[in-house]
Amino acid sequence: MNFVKSKRKIKMRFPLSHSLRLASSLRTKSNKFQFHHFTTTTTATPELRPDPPPIRVGLTDSAGRGVFATRPIGTGELIHTAKPAVCHPSPNVLHTVCYCCLRRISNPDGSEAQRVSFCSEDCKRRCMEFYNVEMKADWAAFDDYCGTHGLKYPFMVKRLACMVISGVARSDSVDILQPANLTPQMISRMEEEFGLLWNAFRKTLISDEDISFLTKQWYIGVLARIRINAFRIELAAGLYEDLLSSAAASVEAEAAVGHAVYILPSFYNHDCDPNAHIIWIDNADAKLKALRDVDEGEELRICYIDASLDRDARQELLSRGFGFQCNCTRCIHGD
Repeated sequence: MNFVKSKRKIKMRFPLSHSLRLASSLRTKSNKFQFHHFTTTTTATPELRPDPPPIRVGLTDSAGRGVFATRPIGTGELIHTAKPAVCHPSPNVLHTVCYCCLRRISNPDGSEAQRVSFCSEDCKRRCMEFYNVEMKADWAAFDDYCGTHGLKYPFMVKRLACMVISGVARSDSVDILQPANLTPQMISRMEEEFGLLWNAFRKTLISDEDISFLTKQWYIGVLARIRINAFRIELAAGLYEDLLSSAAASVEAEAAVGHAVYILPSFYNHDCDPNAHIIWIDNADAKLKALRDVDEGEELRICYIDASLDRDARQELLSRGFGFQCNCTRCIHGD
């Protein structure tokens, strides 16, 4: 391992701007973590079951958990896909992206009263349980507070709370992810946010039993994990599977449509000369692809920032936003 990271720093996601528009992820560290292979589940018959992704999650020498190849992976190969555990549109594009999958919508059908749109009946059906819970509450005070303070992650906590209440998610669904280290000032503000969230739910007909999980500790714990693991979702504007080899790969992606938290992608470590990256084609479903040939047993790493920046700029961004000094080969050689 060629870099050292602090797991007690706050890590935020930065957008990327060139052909390597690579999104970031944070790894969770645990000395008790057991090595294992990730497998996929399916309702198909055994003969139609897809192969598991060619990766395992294991402990690195100095960076906690990481993702390793279990076989050779070729340049441009799709390593695996991932659906978000929770996502939410950016407030400024709420009317123009799907409230479920973050796909851009050319002709939004949401009314001002409804405030949201869905790209398909399937997305509407999949979101309706937690969306019906959300619509029971008056979110004016909560939304105004978040808007005034420029906050985006509390909306994701609100959605997760609605998902838990509706039964489509567990209250501990993101506990495996590492939380950020919080200052007293951050905690104080989170307590204000929690009070607004709690009051919104308390004024509804939702039972005390259904919101028994919704404590101040739960809110702060979830938000701390979202802060450090959330991806800024920038769609690749329909460049599809040949993105790596296409001349259009240098075209900048569209503006961010929202943020999402994933489980497996959050275990990828950073390198300024990455061998993998994460992209979004037309919705929040993430695709992890190889940037070059990867050997069996090699750790797969992505770049958390714009890899085209010079060394000093990269070091500043990584230190300020992710809390560690990068000691990858590029940085050591001053490239």
